[in-house]
Amino acid sequence: MATNRSVRMIDVARLAGVSQQTVSRVVNGHSNVGSDVRDRVEHAIAQLRYNRNAAARALATNRSMNLGVLSYSLPVHGSTMVLFGVAEEARRNGYATSLVSISAVDSGSIRAALDTLVADSVDGIIVLAPMSAAEPVLNGLDLDVPIVRFEQGSPGSSHAVSMDDALGARLATRHLLDLGHESVWHVAGPPGWMASDARRAGWLAELSAQHRTVNPEFMTVDWTVDSGYAAGLAIAENPAVTAVLAANDSMALGVMKALTERGLAVPGDVSVVGFDDMSEARYFQPGLTTIRLDFNEVGRVAVDRLLQLMGGEPAESIPAITPELIVRASTAAPR
Repeated sequence: MATNRSVRMIDVARLAGVSQQTVSRVVNGHSNVGSDVRDRVEHAIAQLRYNRNAAARALATNRSMNLGVLSYSLPVHGSTMVLFGVAEEARRNGYATSLVSISAVDSGSIRAALDTLVADSVDGIIVLAPMSAAEPVLNGLDLDVPIVRFEQGSPGSSHAVSMDDALGARLATRHLLDLGHESVWHVAGPPGWMASDARRAGWLAELSAQHRTVNPEFMTVDWTVDSGYAAGLAIAENPAVTAVLAANDSMALGVMKALTERGLAVPGDVSVVGFDDMSEARYFQPGLTTIRLDFNEVGRVAVDRLLQLMGGEPAESIPAITPELIVRASTAAPR
């Protein structure tokens, strides 16, 4: 059963078979409600353990005290962590969250999901779909509620929270070059993701700035360990590869597994850097050098900006969240 922090007035109304207006009247002690209807609403409130204080606040502010979240690809580490940050920051501000997830980033899926959230009377919406295909769809929308988007690796704007993934890739590439590697090979993120494009751009920019050879990328179809493992098998066949930047930590783990199976040492033969600093990265064998991204901060900033927009406050451009290089045991100077 939902907790009283997540139950909304519309949930009580649905269970009781009445309107939200009727629930508000019962909660606030209005006399113009029939005894049978009042009993149904009271029973629904008790059954759902609805927070009456939240109801009073919603009535006073003319808000539902509920924020909508549209998310794509929840199993991806970054999306999951941002969602957690959104929910926690919303809760601290007295808001519940309603989640609608989509399995495809296309106009029909996005519009249907947003329509569902708007019909659920949310006060604002946060979109966690950092895909290139989502941007033109979202730009063409005209909704009655404010929207804040997570556009990873983008320049950012007053309505979009971003992370400087390109800088992260530059930091990782520079670290490997500073160790003495002649060049850095890249296990790319899957196509269509803003993060893939930004991390590739940062890798290329740092190699260009240091006048190093750009070798072909190892392409992937998703963000999984399996994709990294497949790339790792190909890397193991090329003795020229001494340093690898993987587009996320899961793929870095797959690369390391494949190299080990082929008798190559990390970092003795090949240094490996990941991206994201997932909580397990320090426990890889060896511990993974990676780029730390504060996904919880993305959630916090997104909620704060959404509340500002809901309050009619002027919105300046949101600075991109800065990454950090975390050096562990998976990188070393080449032999």
